[in-house]
Amino acid sequence: MQPLRPLSLHDVPRMVEINEQGLPGTGKVTEEEMADLLSLSEFAMGLENQQGLAGFVLCLMPKTRYGSLNYKWFNERYDEFLYVDRIAVAEEARSGGLGSALYDAVAAHAERLACPVTAEVSLRPPNPGSMRFHARHGFNQIGVFEQAEKAVTMMIRRH
Repeated sequence: MQPLRPLSLHDVPRMVEINEQGLPGTGKVTEEEMADLLSLSEFAMGLENQQGLAGFVLCLMPKTRYGSLNYKWFNERYDEFLYVDRIAVAEEARSGGLGSALYDAVAAHAERLACPVTAEVSLRPPNPGSMRFHARHGFNQIGVFEQAEKAVTMMIRRH
């Protein structure tokens, strides 16, 4: 596995491809939306393997113009946080520790900022693998956010 590296606009097509492999858990986005998310991100890092970009994470600070209702939920309750908007690993690279390496980097960045990390995990449709992954990385449930056909568990990891 290559070292963590900052993401750039050149990565957007591959990021969308990896994101698509994680649906429905990652949430569908276009290349334009992914590029906009990248521009809003406080922390945008990727990991490569021999085939190229194999995983990435995008995190936002509070009070950006990002329109996600899940992000808004945290903004209404917390003044400081590092919000994991998406973390995704290519199908062929899963179970190789890339997700954990990305989350370790997120946790280290949040510690430098002296703020908690926030994220959500889908309850409807359920995503038990993501629930286990977040629990292993020190996240605790702080609420449930219900929307029409979807529901998510709101999570926080304090430093």
